[in-house]
Formats: sequence, structure tokens, C-alpha cells
Amino acid sequence: MKRALGHLITLLDLEPIEVNLFRGRSPQDGWQRVFGGQVLGQALVAAARTVEGRAAHSFHAYFLRPGDPLVPILYDVDRIRDGSSFTTRRVVAIQHGKAIFNLAASFQVDEPGLEHQIEMPEVPPPEGLLNEVELRMRHADRIPEKFRATFLRERPIEVRPIDPVDEFAPEKRPPFQNVWFRAVDALPDDRSLHQCVLAYASDLTLLDTSNLPHGVSWWSEKFQTASLDHAMWFHRPFRADRWLLYAQDSPRAAGARGFNRGSVFTREGELVASVSQEGLIRLRS
Repeated sequence: MKRALGHLITLLDLEPIEVNLFRGRSPQDGWQRVFGGQVLGQALVAAARTVEGRAAHSFHAYFLRPGDPLVPILYDVDRIRDGSSFTTRRVVAIQHGKAIFNLAASFQVDEPGLEHQIEMPEVPPPEGLLNEVELRMRHADRIPEKFRATFLRERPIEVRPIDPVDEFAPEKRPPFQNVWFRAVDALPDDRSLHQCVLAYASDLTLLDTSNLPHGVSWWSEKFQTASLDHAMWFHRPFRADRWLLYAQDSPRAAGARGFNRGSVFTREGELVASVSQEGLIRLRS
């Protein structure tokens, strides 16, 4: 397994320290706050480890405070309900004695039912597209030296934008973007792990969609951005180590907040997950 993906799997392998209480750590990569997708993935792991025989079908989460990457994160799981078909868990992530994040997750037994779905957008296949690191390599001289190694390092998730944005000189464009993504190597046959990896990956590009109509980039010192909440629904089993299309749009931005939606499709066109997120997008004077 490639090193970056191995590090992600280790990151998601929480340490049990008491009944319903788990400890997670952050990579020491120089960031001032914890990546939101990491907390999403770890919290879902914590919830899943208190459930047997059922898979997550949805979660709803709020980011309350910036996470400190220098200290562990405690995940406290509340076993709210175990029903005949559904199981509900609440997870609070704690650092320095304060809640930094909370998540409510629901799990369900597998059962048949009515089915329909929207069509997958017509897009080019991932083959022949450059990934994010390759695109950044083309502009490596424009990346500030103190960030260069971090932005060009190997990553656990490969992202291939279909219509890439120039991060250093973005042009205004409609609030739609499509990217292919997958784990960079094979993952174990563990449905819960694939869901947690997808939760991690779902936070990589979604908030950027609300920036597109404004021609702004998080490289700007006057632009402040952060995830505020995140929700996800798992419709069907999938593999996060195979190409998935992430079709994203931002219907509205107002009040210094951008609202974003995402649909995750397999290459065969099956809709396997849906995502929504609101984030802070604030221009400072």
C-alpha cells in the first residue's frame, strides 16, 4: 500500500481508551488546524465501532471550533438508540476540554425497497486527465516556498479535476465542478472503511464550488474559508479505491456563507452517495 494511503488508514484506526471513548491523532504536516475531512472520517469510525451488523446510511455534522493538530482528539460516542431497523449514534469530538465538532449518524440493516436515481453527468473519463499534484507541479514556482513541499507531497486520495481552476489566478465561472477521485491504492474489503474514506474525501473540494462565481481563492490573505457543517447520505455500497465522479454545485451564497451539494457516482453511473455542506466564505477588508 502506498505510504500516504497507509497513513490515512492509520489515522482512521482510532485507539479505544474506554467504552464509547476513542482517541484519534492528526498528521504533523505543519497545518494550523485539523482538516475537516479527517474529523468527519474519524468520528464516523468511532460511531461505527459501537454498531454491529448495520451500515451507516447518513450522518449530519457541525464544525464548532478549529481543531488543534498538535494534540489528540477524543471522540465520545453516545448510543442514543438501537431499534429493530435503525441505530442512532451521536459523537462529540473534544480537545482542550471543549467540543470542537459533533456528528449524528444513523445506521440501517440492509433491506430491499423502491429505487430510482438521477442520471450521471456526461463527462470525460479520468484517463488522460491530470491530477491535482500534477497540475500544481506546472505552477510550482508560484507556490510560496514554505508551502511547496506540503502541496506537492504524495496524497492518499487522487483527485482529477475535469475543468481545473487556476488556484493562483481564478476566473469567475458558474458554480459547478466535476472531479474524479479514488484512494491511491487498494483498500481492505471493509464497507465501513470505504464509507469513512469517502467521508474524508468529500471535504476536499466541495466548499471550493461556492468560490467559483467570485473568482477568489483561499490563497488570498483577504479570503477566509472554513467548513461549518457537513451532511452525507450513503445510498448503495461502493469501493473508494475505484474511480468515483464527484458532481458538485453551489445553489447559493449569502451572509458570508456558501451552500454546496455533491453527488457521487461510480464509473457505471450508479449514484452511491449524496453530500451537502455550508461553509464560511468571508472577504476581509
